[in-house]
Amino acid sequence: MSSSTGLPELAHRAHARVLSDRHSGGIRLLLGIVYFVLSHLASDRGDGVLAALAIGDIVLIALMRPLLLMRASAWAGLAGSAALLAWLAHSPYALLPLLLVPVVLIGLVGYGFGRTLLPGRVPLIARMVAGLDAMPASALPADLRDYTRRLTRAWAILLATLALANLVLACIVVPHGLLASLGIASPVAISQTLGSWLGWAANLGIMCGFFLAEFAVRQRRFPGRYRNLLDFFQQMARLGPAFWRDVMH
Repeated sequence: MSSSTGLPELAHRAHARVLSDRHSGGIRLLLGIVYFVLSHLASDRGDGVLAALAIGDIVLIALMRPLLLMRASAWAGLAGSAALLAWLAHSPYALLPLLLVPVVLIGLVGYGFGRTLLPGRVPLIARMVAGLDAMPASALPADLRDYTRRLTRAWAILLATLALANLVLACIVVPHGLLASLGIASPVAISQTLGSWLGWAANLGIMCGFFLAEFAVRQRRFPGRYRNLLDFFQQMARLGPAFWRDVMH
């Protein structure tokens, strides 16, 4: 590749990456709302087509950035997923993946917290605080390093517990739960609709409650870091998409 063609190509890729970072967050938020609506409609009506569309929505969220960057592998993955979901929509197992989405998503986030606690790694929340303070994590005060490690561990435990609870919930819902799909009678059974609402409401309620309680403790423990909750979110948002991609690795 000559320099005359290489520079415009690199500039085009950089421009595409900026556009991707700028728009992917908003599109993911919109798709997240669409998923929430589709998944509950699918559970309420027992509709396999809506269930497949909801899972397809999750695939789009996962592949959003490479799709916007026009990567062939992402488009091939999307095409393959569409073919699989077309089959799933009319299968007896169409609603089963919806029950496993919270288990997988919450479990992955919990794993993301937990793996940063391994020896030689920087705890995830310590990375976030260091980013907000524009300094290396090693330069954080000792009490703040200790707090962020313990908080990272607390989130990892909470999320692992929620993932396990959601797996139990996925087992006992009827008629499309894991046990029912295997022909096993559940000792405790709840409806598909109730399971869907209970899962999401409990997940959001517990995580939001834990966050708000911890934020109040943090405000007293480390006063002056944030004016209020809105100021905290604004500071987090200013870190930008590139920071959040790097901090999760």
